[in-house]
Amino acid sequence: MAELGVSVKEGFLGTAAPRYADVVLLLEMGMGLALLLGAVLARQKRFRLHAWSQGAVVVLNLGVILLLMAPSLHSRVSPKIPVKLGKPFYALATAHAALGTLAEIAALYILLAAGTNILPRRWRMTRYKLWMRSVLVLWWLVLLLGLATYLRWYS
Repeated sequence: MAELGVSVKEGFLGTAAPRYADVVLLLEMGMGLALLLGAVLARQKRFRLHAWSQGAVVVLNLGVILLLMAPSLHSRVSPKIPVKLGKPFYALATAHAALGTLAEIAALYILLAAGTNILPRRWRMTRYKLWMRSVLVLWWLVLLLGLATYLRWYS
């Protein structure tokens, strides 16, 4: 069909993205909004609901990273690093992956340190607000880098 001048698009957002990339983009945007809602819940002192919503987002995001993002990074980007790191296609994806990994690890740490007794007492946190707010800002930076990566790859 492309030979006839008709563009073939798999996704539903009007780009050349595969359908799964469109789903991941919308899912990640929804998770970002859910994290903001969770912050509102904490301000309202609805801590149990805050914990459940934030925890669900972190675990869901871990699944998306492991099942979809990591394999894509491994097959499309990693083989070209460091040679092509100066090109936006690779630089955006690499920055997104590096900061996203940091954000996910920090979020998992918060879940374990604030929401469970799994970690030894000396590894648990005392300044919850600072950690949670910092990770929320980092998460949104990663989300914006993910959007930029999507647009660079598929627009």
